[in-house]
Amino acid sequence: MRKLTILLLSVVLALLAGAPRAEAGGSSRKLEQAQTVYSAAMRWSDYEAAWQMVDPEIRATRPLTDLELERYRQLRVSSYREGGNGELEDGTVVRAVEVGVVNRHTWPSAWSATRERWRWDPEAKRWWQLAGLPDFWDGK
Repeated sequence: MRKLTILLLSVVLALLAGAPRAEAGGSSRKLEQAQTVYSAAMRWSDYEAAWQMVDPEIRATRPLTDLELERYRQLRVSSYREGGNGELEDGTVVRAVEVGVVNRHTWPSAWSATRERWRWDPEAKRWWQLAGLPDFWDGK
């Protein structure tokens, strides 16, 4: 219940702050489309597709290993709740998300609260996710 209250409060605060401003052609519509594609990939537990939405610089410096990908494949997303968007001074957009997962082999469920960060790429004319895939194992 407490998490739901925090999530709802985040949404209200994001609405009060207003929608993110368009940065160098980075329309809020394109942000909405990118977030929709990423959210759909996560909801379907398609971690490879979600990984393609992560900033190429991050993918190059911290590549997803085969072992990490196999760990993700063991998890099925059971719930994906998005909060509202908020914008930082540098134009980066943040969104609070709560993800529920179930292990395909052992069936325990877990929740992870995470913050997605999005940046506008004026050269590619698209938004990239900066936070990477959620860490369901808390760094373990």
